[in-house]
Amino acid sequence: MKEFLYSLVGLIAKMHHYILKLNDRFEYDFTDKELHFIVIGVLGLAMIFVVYPFFKWLAKKEHVMVIAWIYVFTLIIVITFGIEIGQKITNTGAMEFADIMFGVVGFFAMFACFAVARGVYHLICRYTKKR
Repeated sequence: MKEFLYSLVGLIAKMHHYILKLNDRFEYDFTDKELHFIVIGVLGLAMIFVVYPFFKWLAKKEHVMVIAWIYVFTLIIVITFGIEIGQKITNTGAMEFADIMFGVVGFFAMFACFAVARGVYHLICRYTKKR
């Protein structure tokens, strides 16, 4: 886990350094906070242009459960990383990538059980409506 996070931080640091070099090369006087404002703002807006049409298409096809699953999966990833980082900072546990994976797999397993139960329910409803 530690190596993974360090490599991720290293990649972000390289991108950060590159953006700072661009800032200097073009003689802009943006502060680090202003650059974060611009970069994260542009990244978020770009993601909206991809995610919104996709979610709108899913909603038209009545796949709202897929939208909910994507949202919850994203939250699960953020929460599990937050828990592990919190454990590292507070020294209340070891920060391990395996803990994150087990948490995510737990979500997959429990959602699979839910999906099977939901599928059986919808099959029963469809069968009883045809009679």
